[in-house]
Amino acid sequence: MSSKHEVRIKRVYDDAAKADGFRVLVDRVWPRGVTKEAAAIDEWLKEAGPSTELRKWFGHDPEKFEEFAKRYRSELNGSDAMETLRELHDEHGVLTLVFGAKDSEHNQAVVLRELLEGHGH
Repeated sequence: MSSKHEVRIKRVYDDAAKADGFRVLVDRVWPRGVTKEAAAIDEWLKEAGPSTELRKWFGHDPEKFEEFAKRYRSELNGSDAMETLRELHDEHGVLTLVFGAKDSEHNQAVVLRELLEGHGH
């Protein structure tokens, strides 16, 4: 995979960098304590975040992540949000999925990146 076409993930609380490319917030709820300026988001795609019901069920419990990912992929299947993300990825090459969760390994951005890279079917 060339560095010109990749999907990155990054916490919204980490500083934005030029290398991030096009930054998309993939949370349904705006992250606490972050100004729009500090977040440096190019697009807020609320629909890409998991449903409120799924998010509350998951509760960022790593033990539930596999089941969360399965249910989340099901929610995303054929969604406009996934289509939009694919178009943004094609258009911009480097796409950074920005999220508010503390856990960098067990969150929706991880699942989205897998789907966009073609590993999460």
